[in-house]
Amino acid sequence: MHAFQYHRPASSKDAISLAGQKGEGRYLAGGQSLVQAMKLRLSSPSDLIDLGTIKELAGIKVSGSSVEIGAMTRHADVAASAEIKKAIPSLAALAGMIGDRQVRHMGTIGGSLANSDPAADYPAAVLALNATITTNKRKIAADSYFKGLYETALEPGELLTSVTFQAPKRGAYMKFRNPASRFALVGVYVADFGGNVRVGVTGAGASAFRQSEMEKALSSKFAPEAVASIKVKPDGLNNDLHASPEYRAHLITVMCKRAVEAALK
Repeated sequence: MHAFQYHRPASSKDAISLAGQKGEGRYLAGGQSLVQAMKLRLSSPSDLIDLGTIKELAGIKVSGSSVEIGAMTRHADVAASAEIKKAIPSLAALAGMIGDRQVRHMGTIGGSLANSDPAADYPAAVLALNATITTNKRKIAADSYFKGLYETALEPGELLTSVTFQAPKRGAYMKFRNPASRFALVGVYVADFGGNVRVGVTGAGASAFRQSEMEKALSSKFAPEAVASIKVKPDGLNNDLHASPEYRAHLITVMCKRAVEAALK
């Protein structure tokens, strides 16, 4: 790990100001990805701006058909929230699947989405639940947020402050886990908004994406058999020691079918 300066600002305003002064500085949320990258010398920020004590960045608010989650809200808090369990139970269930207990008690939703690991769970929910990403500068629609491998619409120094999800009529998330990391080899989130279905896929590509063919089929008939025969093309899907593009393509159909079955229970 390279040397760096550590900062602990008291407010979002102070954090943003520091980021503007430190050209090679990075925001530190839960540290579950950034610190590991620093240990491997894959990332070498000059300054770490710790957001951990900024209370205004954490919290859960439910209003009507939407759920707003502060960027520094821990995965464990999302999983345990009675409000989220009532409004979007499938989102609370997803949070409970992330990593292990230590990761869930340290990792944050904002850190996960800012990092945009191709195998992270939350990106599938962001797309399926038609979420809005709020930063210190603007609001970003889910469909405009993910750009590529570890790449998002966030600009340098821009601070992700909260995420607002839309509550569906019903929904579910299913993933095929890597047994060691518990990341998703493929994860599929299905959300039915009453005839309008959105399907978010993570783990399969360079970043999360929507599966339009499955959305169309499920919007016509929300049933497992509607997607069971869909053959996803492997072109452009991830290829690594864990799974081939062909296997991941197959898993998208399998996980989508299981998600629909779960949503109907």
